[in-house]
Amino acid sequence: MPDVDLRGARLSYDIVGSDDTGGVPFVWGHGLTSSRADEDTLPLIDSAVIAEHRQVLRYDARGHGLSGDLAEPADGDWAALARDQVALIEHVGWDDVVLGGASMGTATALHVALTLGDRVRGLVLVIPPTAWETRAAQVDLYEQMAAAVERDGVGVLEAGARVMPPPDPFAGDSTWLDRRLGVLGAADPKRLAAIFRGAGTADLPPPEAVQTIVAPTLVLAWSGDPGHPVSTAERLGELLPDSEVVISSTRDELDTWTSRCAAFLAER
Repeated sequence: MPDVDLRGARLSYDIVGSDDTGGVPFVWGHGLTSSRADEDTLPLIDSAVIAEHRQVLRYDARGHGLSGDLAEPADGDWAALARDQVALIEHVGWDDVVLGGASMGTATALHVALTLGDRVRGLVLVIPPTAWETRAAQVDLYEQMAAAVERDGVGVLEAGARVMPPPDPFAGDSTWLDRRLGVLGAADPKRLAAIFRGAGTADLPPPEAVQTIVAPTLVLAWSGDPGHPVSTAERLGELLPDSEVVISSTRDELDTWTSRCAAFLAER
């Protein structure tokens, strides 16, 4: 996995797939507290399937995985993480791209789309996070979580994860909790607190800016998750002029996401 120093931080990334297929490259961003390694244990979009027809760039966002730390909370703002992604796209030398990501990765993709304009041939926005009117309460929660981790370590978050219902597609399935406990148990408390505070500075682009994004967009959301409310997905569907919104409430519906993404990309 190559590393590169961009904008004052080390970013660790990888590219899979062949550039001989003619498909527009796909850039994927993971969610808050996640990483490439974490996503590999339970991918919402299977990058190996996508890479059969195009190159796929994945990377650990600043403050996550094998990449460098946040120097200050503002480095974790989604607009700042978007500048990292733009710099990485320029580093690998790609012109036109399709952007995708989960949660924080969705937010990053929207900010990048505003920067790259018509170079963005499509967007795949997975489990969009709280935004705009629903963001303030989430920001307060991030600060509480950061303070709790600094004071008591990750055990307090593990206890919370055990009593919090999973998203609807994972109801009655221990996979979600096992994965969440694994991520939290392996986390460095200082680093975890830093990325929570970084997320506390962040929001999606203003609605009037989102309305200017003309790239075809696939929005994939699930129900039963207040941190990724259906309301954000539905609002994005209203704002983005060329979009399809899919809401999944069962595991069978969730398991269609990779094939839906592949079909969407095949038209780009």
